[in-house]
Amino acid sequence: MDAKTALRDIHKGNIQPVYVCYGTEKYRMEEFVQTLTKQLIEEEHRDFALSKYDLGEVPIDTVIDEAQTLPFLVPRKLIVVRDPSIFMAGGKESGKIEHRVEHLMAYLSSPAEYSVIVFMIQGEKLDERKKVVKTVKEKGAVISFMPLSAEELLKWVEKEAEKNGAQMAPQVAELLVNHAGTHLQTLAAEIRKLSLYVGTGGTIEAQVVRELVVRNTEQNIFALIEEIANLRVDRALSILYDLLKQREEPIKIIALIARQFRIMLQVKELTRQSYSAQQIASQVGLHPYAVKLASEQARKFEAQRLAAILSSIAELDYEIKTGRRDKVLGLELFLLRLAAS
Repeated sequence: MDAKTALRDIHKGNIQPVYVCYGTEKYRMEEFVQTLTKQLIEEEHRDFALSKYDLGEVPIDTVIDEAQTLPFLVPRKLIVVRDPSIFMAGGKESGKIEHRVEHLMAYLSSPAEYSVIVFMIQGEKLDERKKVVKTVKEKGAVISFMPLSAEELLKWVEKEAEKNGAQMAPQVAELLVNHAGTHLQTLAAEIRKLSLYVGTGGTIEAQVVRELVVRNTEQNIFALIEEIANLRVDRALSILYDLLKQREEPIKIIALIARQFRIMLQVKELTRQSYSAQQIASQVGLHPYAVKLASEQARKFEAQRLAAILSSIAELDYEIKTGRRDKVLGLELFLLRLAAS
């Protein structure tokens, strides 16, 4: 089941007795739990109708006992359980706490009508071979929270602005992601800030994003390479000098430049092999939106040139670390040569 379907069912009052939420998008997972909490429990009752457990600290029996205990003054209660990867996603037993999975299996065969359990797992996949995972799929709902595609991410940004009472055009949403990155929690915080600035019903313009959202180091490196690819050396050097003014270590800047060119080469090769954006993202461990941007940059370079650039960066790194080249001067000359080649 996907998150949209699950949320639609929850708003209709069709709530499952057990949910297993897994994936790498922690922010969306937390949002799902918040929505479920609002739907199930009135705010004044949450102190005694909402329970949270960590299976790294308590056995699963404690969770089951809680689920089978009648709620106090409310028709239904919510139990949020973190780190069940031990028996659902191939995690390793710590040896400190014994988890009797057979008790959970027995509960799943006849869950309490007055309790809803949400298991939250930070991981890309569940262990489908395990009986408990198969049983949860039959008796409850398994929901994946993986990174949004490039298109979904931009739509999410626009909707988040609407939730905060502001409007944002698609191209402005893209500018914001290019400045703030793809981390949803960071984006949500920036959108709240921008929405407060323009006021309820206001429109977040591109200039507002440029003025109020500070690019992080990785985003600055991406912008620097984009300027080089478009032969705008003066702008690339300006970004470099801004990074140095922020006291970013030149060795770190070199490492990030190398990382971006390495990603471009990987994306180019995997695209040549007909991998989809989602498949490439999984292969190289990136957000699909970052893959989209890297793919656009990679089109401006031949594969051989990317390999040659990586070799030059490795040589520069060696010269700097052995004291043969001044760090700042070496970076400046590298960027100038790169733009001229």
